[in-house]
Amino acid sequence: MFGTGRSYQLAHLFGIRIGVNASWFIVLFLFIYLFQGQFRDTLDASDTVAFGTALVAAVLFFGSIVLHELGHALAARRAGIEVTGIDLFLFGGVMKMNRDTDSPGDEFRVAVAGPLATLAIILVAGALALALAGPARFFDAGTLTGDPGVDVPVLLVSVLVGFNVLLLVFNLIPAFPLDGGRIARAAIWKLTGDRAKATRLAARVGQGFAALLIGFGIYTALSGDTFGGVWYAVLGYLLGSTARSAVLQSAFTERLEGVTVADVMDAEPVTIPAATHAEQAYEDYFLRYQGYDWFAVVEEDGHFAGLAHRERLQDAGATEPQRPVRELVAQGEAEGQIRADTPLEAVLGSEPLRRLGALMAVDADGRLRGVVTVEQVTRALHARLTTS
Repeated sequence: MFGTGRSYQLAHLFGIRIGVNASWFIVLFLFIYLFQGQFRDTLDASDTVAFGTALVAAVLFFGSIVLHELGHALAARRAGIEVTGIDLFLFGGVMKMNRDTDSPGDEFRVAVAGPLATLAIILVAGALALALAGPARFFDAGTLTGDPGVDVPVLLVSVLVGFNVLLLVFNLIPAFPLDGGRIARAAIWKLTGDRAKATRLAARVGQGFAALLIGFGIYTALSGDTFGGVWYAVLGYLLGSTARSAVLQSAFTERLEGVTVADVMDAEPVTIPAATHAEQAYEDYFLRYQGYDWFAVVEEDGHFAGLAHRERLQDAGATEPQRPVRELVAQGEAEGQIRADTPLEAVLGSEPLRRLGALMAVDADGRLRGVVTVEQVTRALHARLTTS
């Protein structure tokens, strides 16, 4: 949803990188600072207990945001979209995809997966809170009202429900790029058959909502709550900027419509037969082509086996000269491959393309059909974007 800049890795979940932007630490500090006093009064406890409870509540809240974004990420993966990671930042979380969805159905499923994950948290935590405290104490603890002396577990679970209810309601506002806006875009896309039109309409609603949020932030600041006012105004500005970017991205995607990897790739790349011995491969390919750091390796039937890298072939040529190249390619993994019929827009955010400088284009059976390089992608983009 938002660009968050550099992030620091926290963990990997389901193979997805979870990171935090430096701005997230500001929110973490403010969360603990603002809720510590309220928790102290609600718990009727010491500053130490209140601080510890606020810290655990912050972990639970941001853990909820991660689960929300994981819902999006896993749905995107099922749609065949590469997910590059999830980042927590100043205003919540963002799941990063390398391309947009291909159909209204995929758009809906990816958009609704996050709210469904949040709803699941609400139902599970709500049931637990009701079992621990009953309806009245659950509501009072979740809203930080009622008599002091609430137990720490009841407070944490009840507040977790309250946080996630607010998160769910906010995200379901039908204003792009919020989840509700993406659901609305999916519906308009389904009705009109035009993704660009759907994006423009949903983004206009998003820009209108962003303007209201900025106006509310200014009003709040002038009313005396400077911090809250600035928070709403900046959030509104980011929402509006992202909505405008979505419109520009949609126009960009339209210009690339119909162009696939097969249209721009080199269909006759230099490759190494998988049965070639390491010493021979190094002499015949890496010594001959000095500027190459790797070559694609293919089996006799054309199946892509992986990449042979210069340093590894050089070492193997000296120590295991008769070892077949197929046993030395990227630890047996076929890295950097993509279907030849993949839309060109899908490769623009590809991490292997940035790292290797190229992608291996394969067919449905895994046979190598060509290699597409950064230079080829750049030329294709320039040709499409400069054509009237």
